[in-house]
Amino acid sequence: MCGILGGNVPCWDYEKGIAAIAHRGPDGQRIARYPNVTLGFCRLSIRDLSATAMQPMSNAANDVHIVYNGEIYGYEDLRAQLEKKYRFCTTSDTEVVLYAYLEYGEAFIDRIDGIFAIAIYDERIQRLYLFRDRAGVKPLYYLYQGERFGFASELKALVQAVNDVTLQTDNTAVYDYLFYQYIPEPKSVYQSVYKLPPATMLVYDVQAKKLVRTEKYWHLNVNASEERRRGREEISEELRRLIRQAVKNQLAADVPVGTFLSGGIDSSIITYEASRLVPRIQAFSIGFQEKEYDESGIAMRFCEEKGIAIRRKILRVSDIGRIRNRIRAWYDEPFADTSAYPTYLVSAFARNEVTVVLTGDGGDELFGGYGRHARFYDAHKSENRALPARERLAYERQEIRRGLGIVDADYYREYATRLGIPEDYDPYESLYRYDLPELPPLTRMRYLDFHTYLPGDILTKVDRVSMAVSLEARVPFLNRGIIEFAFSLSQEECNAGSVLKACLKEAYDGLIPDEILYGQKKGFGIPQNYLWREKKAESIYVGILKEHWREFAGDEGGKDQLYQRYKRVEAQYNLLNQWMTLQESGVTLEMLLRARGYRRIAIYGMANIGKHMYHALKNSSIEICYGMDRSQCGQYEALTVKKPDEPVEPVDAMIVTVVMEYERIREALEKKLTFPIVSLEEIFYETVIEQSV
Repeated sequence: MCGILGGNVPCWDYEKGIAAIAHRGPDGQRIARYPNVTLGFCRLSIRDLSATAMQPMSNAANDVHIVYNGEIYGYEDLRAQLEKKYRFCTTSDTEVVLYAYLEYGEAFIDRIDGIFAIAIYDERIQRLYLFRDRAGVKPLYYLYQGERFGFASELKALVQAVNDVTLQTDNTAVYDYLFYQYIPEPKSVYQSVYKLPPATMLVYDVQAKKLVRTEKYWHLNVNASEERRRGREEISEELRRLIRQAVKNQLAADVPVGTFLSGGIDSSIITYEASRLVPRIQAFSIGFQEKEYDESGIAMRFCEEKGIAIRRKILRVSDIGRIRNRIRAWYDEPFADTSAYPTYLVSAFARNEVTVVLTGDGGDELFGGYGRHARFYDAHKSENRALPARERLAYERQEIRRGLGIVDADYYREYATRLGIPEDYDPYESLYRYDLPELPPLTRMRYLDFHTYLPGDILTKVDRVSMAVSLEARVPFLNRGIIEFAFSLSQEECNAGSVLKACLKEAYDGLIPDEILYGQKKGFGIPQNYLWREKKAESIYVGILKEHWREFAGDEGGKDQLYQRYKRVEAQYNLLNQWMTLQESGVTLEMLLRARGYRRIAIYGMANIGKHMYHALKNSSIEICYGMDRSQCGQYEALTVKKPDEPVEPVDAMIVTVVMEYERIREALEKKLTFPIVSLEEIFYETVIEQSV
């Protein structure tokens, strides 16, 4: 797993671009300048740790060059064929890809399976080729501005390297984000910069300086039947065989390998199969203090039963608070799947001991595992068949959007105006492109999610946060053979009796505990009280935009007073609820303030919450020196309350209890105060207490 960068503009700062993604490859960097093209690489050593396996890598004639991010699996037979003609100098999969291209040309892509973003520069014909893996596990961005062409593993590498022009925001991409919680391919947040879609190859003519073509090199065949033709045992045996082989292939590494284990079906199956091959393998799991979100206890019981070593970490709201501002650095463009936070933390936890993990991602999309799949099935079966086809399609697509949390276009009408979106713009086009109404309802949802939600959200989330700590995350379920087998199943073969993941449950019945196979799915969500800042906006998506990509969000000028009052009451309720939760855990306000080094404080906002704070601290070791309030002044019990324009003495911190106006208040106070100003929300949600709570 590595980072790649390249382009045909000599003056670009490729060194700066590669440095921006050095987290993807901390084991070495190299820039190579060839005639008309520069290639850059940063290495995370996984297979063949020698310097000989470094990239860019070239053929013996030094006229074909490759940089590549990812892993190729099960390539032994292909290598054996190539060794009859080519002399290999490494045991790396990079050299296999290079010689496969030399032997088969573009068609080499049909002979490999894995997770990859590949760039090959063939000087002999002056062509630059890009390839992205079939499911979209590995990211690949490219910039195309006529004669200017570049590519990179992450957007930040292009932003840093391209030093001769300012990239312009694509407002339609920002608008799309509001609906999907990510920017759907092929767009990025910048004009002229695109995501290469999964299973796609791109050909650029270096000499003519033009894009020759982008095309799918692989098409997913899907079984459109509802009926069963294969027996349950036949399907179960083949599914177990495919999964075991995929896990075996993906355990191959010259560094330590572990697994992620959530306590759900998919990660449990992968961990179980990995433990049969590597009995000493370690599983890594995280949980939450909030029991309704926590599956780690199930994971612990599973590992105890199977004799699997497991490492577990229980997360607190303060763990999220310490990293919440990193989301922009991870994703570079608006992204709102907040399970990125716990995914980052489990990645960092695992990276202390391993360099590679196997995950269970992809199982829900391949085998129909989301609750919204079942809800769509029920809605589809109960719809009025007498309605015209056009009306039925509109109803079905509304149900699809509802399941995905995609709102009606009118909801963001204000943002459409602010961003200058044309009136006839369709924000759902990225979704409907992969919606096939002719498919049975559960097959239809599986196919749709595989092409949209999986690469746009799930795989993007895991790649960025795992690579942020230089951890390679492999995805056995997204082995080509498993993907093609899953979609060769009819609806009844995959989801017998409309049961979610029926074929997967049948295949592992008796091997995986019933509480995992047949228990209620919790998912990998984050407790909502952890998102106290983002929840103050009209949606979590807008809240994240306002917090981390403020230049795209604008202001709340169009919101009426009733709406603002509702959000203020909601924020106050959440704050008080968090206070009570902490107290029930044995954590007091006094402990939180002392943990931050505060001994002498002042309180801004002496209404309800300020008074609660005063009474909670008046008999504590924390000295409240004075209060401050715009409308109340004078005396509150033994406390002097001043107006904001009155002179005040320095304290360790001014604690602001006003929940919806903190930014404005802080900005005003910073003009006159020289000591820290902090919100009570930040103290409750983000203070670290170094003890078990």
